[in-house]
Amino acid sequence: MRVQLSWYPICIVTWDAVHQQEAMKGVDTGTAERVLATASRLFYAHGVRAVGVEWIVAESGVAKTSLYRHFRTKDDLIAAFLEREDREFWAQWDEVVSAVEGDPIRELMALLKWIGQGVSRSGYRGCPQINVAAEFSDLDHSARKIRARHKATMFERLKTLISRMKSIGPIDDLAYQLALLIDGAFTSDGRLSRVGATRILQSAASALLGEDRVQRMRSGARAHRSGKRLDVG
Repeated sequence: MRVQLSWYPICIVTWDAVHQQEAMKGVDTGTAERVLATASRLFYAHGVRAVGVEWIVAESGVAKTSLYRHFRTKDDLIAAFLEREDREFWAQWDEVVSAVEGDPIRELMALLKWIGQGVSRSGYRGCPQINVAAEFSDLDHSARKIRARHKATMFERLKTLISRMKSIGPIDDLAYQLALLIDGAFTSDGRLSRVGATRILQSAASALLGEDRVQRMRSGARAHRSGKRLDVG
């Protein structure tokens, strides 16, 4: 089944300034949403330190007093940006997985295909969780905390996925290795698009898990699905 998605998280696809502004024309998105949408686009394109409140006000058309009514500080706005991206990233992750649910190898390969396609897109500028957190040295800053939670969630999700693969281990080591592979793709700066990002990611994952083991699991899964279809038919 081909997954049709109506939106993409920034960690996979850049906010496009033209498309974002076109989407907002003639639509009352609410003051908070207008501010957050504008700030998100600017933060992703230019970095959070380079974007001041005056710039966000000018681009959004929202008065500064109205902005501060919804977001007390710029740090609150940065946190809202990252929290939304976190939610949208996992929502899309779940949608990708749901298309092949039941086979952990196919789920992993589908996720790597999704990531490979995302990091190959024109204008891709990396994962916002990584980009923004890198701008703050204070470990107690909200951006660093949100990034840490996001990456911890990825590790746990990968660990759960690997634990469903029979005779694969050590699970924690493989989860860390796959997480590093994915983070490497997010920070590849478009280089993978020239060599086939999906192919590179999937072959690297197969090497980590063991090529022979992956092939056996795929064959077993195909036979199992075929048997289920015969039973039903």
